[in-house]
Amino acid sequence: MARIITLPIILLILTLGFWASSNFQEIAAGVAIFLFGMLMMEDGFRMFSGGFLENILEKTTGSITRSLSFGIISTSIMQSSSLVSVIVISFISAGLISLAAGVGIIFGANIGTTTGAWLVAGFGLKVKISAYAMPMLAVSIVLVFQRSKYLRGAGYVLAGLGFLFLGIHHMKEGFEAFRDQFDLTRFAMTGFWGLIVYTLIGAAATVVMQSSHATLVLIITALAASQISYENALALAIGANIGTTVTAIIGSLTANFQGRRLALAHLIFNLVTAGVALIFMSQILVVVDWISRNLGISETDFTLKLAVFHTVFNVLGVAIMLPMMKKLINFLERVIAEPVPDLSKPKYLSKAVDEFPQTIQVAMRKEVWHLYENAIELIVHGLNLHRHDLFASQDVAALVEASTAPVEIDINERYEQRIKVLYAAIVEFATRAGSKDLPREVVENVYALRDAAGQVVHAVKAIKHLRRNATAFTQRPHGVITGLYNDLRTEIARILVEIRKLEQADPEDRSSLWLDQEMVQVETDQKSASSRIEALIRDNRLTAKDATSYLNDSAYAYAAMHDLINAARTYYGETESAMAEVERILALDEDEIRGASSGNAALTE
Repeated sequence: MARIITLPIILLILTLGFWASSNFQEIAAGVAIFLFGMLMMEDGFRMFSGGFLENILEKTTGSITRSLSFGIISTSIMQSSSLVSVIVISFISAGLISLAAGVGIIFGANIGTTTGAWLVAGFGLKVKISAYAMPMLAVSIVLVFQRSKYLRGAGYVLAGLGFLFLGIHHMKEGFEAFRDQFDLTRFAMTGFWGLIVYTLIGAAATVVMQSSHATLVLIITALAASQISYENALALAIGANIGTTVTAIIGSLTANFQGRRLALAHLIFNLVTAGVALIFMSQILVVVDWISRNLGISETDFTLKLAVFHTVFNVLGVAIMLPMMKKLINFLERVIAEPVPDLSKPKYLSKAVDEFPQTIQVAMRKEVWHLYENAIELIVHGLNLHRHDLFASQDVAALVEASTAPVEIDINERYEQRIKVLYAAIVEFATRAGSKDLPREVVENVYALRDAAGQVVHAVKAIKHLRRNATAFTQRPHGVITGLYNDLRTEIARILVEIRKLEQADPEDRSSLWLDQEMVQVETDQKSASSRIEALIRDNRLTAKDATSYLNDSAYAYAAMHDLINAARTYYGETESAMAEVERILALDEDEIRGASSGNAALTE
């Protein structure tokens, strides 16, 4: 609703401004070109995701100091705290980094964003930067049409810089020409109310432009043209810091509870920083004057002094909030509590993790395991077992034989609630990922995980079909047929136990070669099942009716075993350890498994 109301107002203001003054047109065009350049730079840096950026983020968030450094450096390079905020929200939503690391990066990003003020005030206003913009745009267009994703990314970044320079040039020219016709300093306000009013104006301008960097450039160029007073410019800069939190808040709307916590931390930090700056304005200005003198900045060079002020109050904010980090984290966790897990809903697949290949893969992997955990409950209960007993058992066959009481569960209802809904979300997420411009190996990995989820779903369906007769023949002894069904239950349960051992093992020590061995055994047992049943019928130990039921149900059981093993092979097949590489070489393919099972079956007949 707010956007519906705001848009006509903005368009009306622009129309009136265009009609009243051609110089206003140049200022507005300069802002538009600058914002367009920011968008191009963000798109360019996004193309470098899928490896480099994400790997650095994962490796540099082990401590608060590292997180803070990453925020400072990344924002200084990308000149966009908004992009850094989106990246961090995406990573924290996927569970790749902790809340404390995310907060540290946000703190650092606020310091990193001050470099933009230094570049504009120290270079952009003192050099005719439009002369650099044209060669940049010419070179960038050549790079944008290259096949390499990274060359195209470099082209977008270079084009973005060119448009940034052009935007600054037009804003500067517009304000200088505007000064001859209209003096905006007539609206200057001094004292307490001046600080408050211009802080609110700065916040509002940043909310509209969705870029504190753009607001700051507008302030600096207006200050350089003497269109606003130094005191009001300082208040506008404080307001820009408050307004930039809106981007993080918008980004958190599609995130999970961790993403919302991070957005609240960003808001608290910027409000506290702004409050301190407003309350201690006169003391901070003394520090700014002292630093400016020591740096050789002229008393009348208000644009550079504004850059000094912007840096001082952001660093001061970090200095105040860092010692309170633990209390802030506790407050965030208390105010935005972790919701009680709803096993029927996706835990990791949100649009907040759609932005980057690394978060897409991690979120997909975690959601597939979430589906598998739900499936284990249905499969184990469908076999009339309990998970705690099964995973603690030293003798699965004995446990199965002793478990004769049916587990009360509506497997069809649970399937609809906890399996079908999750699988639909996984398929939808994989489809979204496939439509993005992602590296081929990332898309293949996402699709493979989707297929693994499908195999888990098929296994649950197979157990649904098996359950009725398995329960009927194992509740009390029915002779040979009871032992046959218990053998099926035991084999499925044993596969679940082995998969759990794989999950709990250290990734470097994890060996999945047993999956191939198990698949060979399953194939062998399935092929020899018919001959075993025929022998039992001939010996009058099994009726033809019971034999038919068993053969039908064994097909479901072996299908479930196949699906569980294949899903595990996909899920654990990708690891970077040397042992995994050896295992990939030794691993049997489908034809070899069938060949081995045929040989084993021949030996048993």
